[in-house]
Amino acid sequence: MPKGYLVANIRVNDPEVFKKFSQTALPIIEQYGGKILARGPHADRHEGNVAGVVTMLEFESKEAAETFYFSEDYQAAKAIRDTGCDTDLMIIEGT
Repeated sequence: MPKGYLVANIRVNDPEVFKKFSQTALPIIEQYGGKILARGPHADRHEGNVAGVVTMLEFESKEAAETFYFSEDYQAAKAIRDTGCDTDLMIIEGT
C-alpha cells in the first residue's frame, strides 16, 4: 500500500503561537503513526513566492494521514495554529 504524505507551508505571524502549536502537535503526529521527514523555514524556493515553514510528514497510507488530520486531537492543535499562522496544507498518496 502506498504511503500517505502531508505537506504544509506555514506562514508564521506569531512565533509564540507556532511554538505552542508545534509542542502540541508533535505527540499527536507520533500517536497517529506519523513521521516527520522534513521541517524548516529554509526550503530552496525555485518557483512561486510563498514563504514559510515547510513540513512534510509520512504516514502508512493516505487514509492514515486523513485520519490524523481530521482527528479531534489534531483539530484542537490546528485551532491553536490558526490563531497565529496562515497555512497551505495538502495530503497526497505516494507512488
